[in-house]
Amino acid sequence: MTLQQLKYADAVASCGSISEAARQCFVTQPTLTEALRLLEEELRTAIFTRTAKGAVATREGEEFLASARRILDDTASILSKYTGKAVRKAQFAVSCQHYSFAVEAFMDVVKSNASDKYDFTLRETVTSEIIEDVAFRRSEIGILYLSDRNERALGKLLRKEELVFEGLFEAKPHVFLGKKHPLAKKKAIRPGELDGFPYVSYEQGADNALYFAEEIMPAIDRKKNIRVRDRATMTNLILGLDGFTVASGAHAKGYNPAIVSVPLELDDTIRVGTIRRAGIPLSRPGADFTAALKKRIASA
Repeated sequence: MTLQQLKYADAVASCGSISEAARQCFVTQPTLTEALRLLEEELRTAIFTRTAKGAVATREGEEFLASARRILDDTASILSKYTGKAVRKAQFAVSCQHYSFAVEAFMDVVKSNASDKYDFTLRETVTSEIIEDVAFRRSEIGILYLSDRNERALGKLLRKEELVFEGLFEAKPHVFLGKKHPLAKKKAIRPGELDGFPYVSYEQGADNALYFAEEIMPAIDRKKNIRVRDRATMTNLILGLDGFTVASGAHAKGYNPAIVSVPLELDDTIRVGTIRRAGIPLSRPGADFTAALKKRIASA
């Protein structure tokens, strides 16, 4: 097994096509195909399944590729340190619900990346797409929450997709509203006290089932509902309409200074955590991101 074979396998996985991988590696398709054949023969396992639409990594192939990428990342790091040149573009993607600490952790990883080349992606998206992104390898890590309301349904879906949930922290629900809101100075808020105010929640696209909701208090329980897709719009509506949303206290740090959080008297617990494919080791950026998440949460 050689580094060149690892590079070829990584290129095929990234491109999803042997012909395109050969083009990007500046070799002929027969050369790359033969290198992969010898590699699979040496490992005694099929790394890819060849289909009419391209090359797809097998389950064993995913495990091999995760290890191979760590070797390639380490090799690139050594060469970068001693030659001053980036020889490999670091790649990493994460899909998450709307958590400011996740954005901060992502920035930590970008800032700490020694290479002058990288291809990182951060997707703040709906719950169903987070699960789909990780299941279909569009993202290495997903971030979402489980609670008594959604754990049975989401747990079943995660098991079906062979994804594992690793808890980061537990928190009680908080109401987020503007500093000038009539309820902003209360020590705690009962759900019934919010009835006269607009409830701003994240729209979940075609999957608006209760267990996909990003907020622990379902919109179906409220009289006035507004759904949005991004945090900036949510903040503007909360401030401009005396609206509110419900989330974990972890949102508080780094959130808009015009927004305050007040504990909600709701007998439930939010368990925020990461999801990833079972049995697949994290890449170097993935491990760094997980460490950055835990550090950000610990300092909150």
